[in-house]
Amino acid sequence: MSRNGLWIVAAGVAGFVAAITYWVIALAVAESHKTEMVPPERVTSFIHAVIDANRANYTQNVVDKLHNQGVVEALEHWKEEKGLPLPAQFLLESGRLVAQKDMKLSFRLASLTPIYVWNGPNSEFERRGLEVVMKAPEKPFTGFYQQAGVRYFQGIYADRAVSESCVTCHNAHANSPRRDYKLNDIMGGVIVTIPISEAP
Repeated sequence: MSRNGLWIVAAGVAGFVAAITYWVIALAVAESHKTEMVPPERVTSFIHAVIDANRANYTQNVVDKLHNQGVVEALEHWKEEKGLPLPAQFLLESGRLVAQKDMKLSFRLASLTPIYVWNGPNSEFERRGLEVVMKAPEKPFTGFYQQAGVRYFQGIYADRAVSESCVTCHNAHANSPRRDYKLNDIMGGVIVTIPISEAP
């Protein structure tokens, strides 16, 4: 083989080795970044844990405490009647304030038997998720969807009647389609939605 032929073969081998080396390094870097990322299931679980703790804290240490002291009541029309928001309204109002930050992050309460129709499921995925957590509340229902060029991950967590005020409100409300709730019953779900990536 001529000297020029050897150079061509050597250059080809070097190019091949360089290409393989590049891809091995690129895969290793990608894999290392993968291990540093928090899976979306964990992220929505973290967010739900904070929501759940804040709601329990508000219910026990604000609503129940002030009610027992006869200071102020939690009322459905709390703005007009100068009362405290009900625990469910506290969560919904927090979700509304977060939505104003335009981070594409949202959380809300939803039910298959809501007092107001706008608190029902917004999609077939949410309807299915609420049905699943009603039957198996120990595990969230999760999945991906795409909307307006953005990919989202959604976690639906069972929402229990954590206080007598939840039970009383739903069982006595004129609009309520269900009036037989008991303490710790599953009333619906907390739906946490996070953006994953811009769609291509």
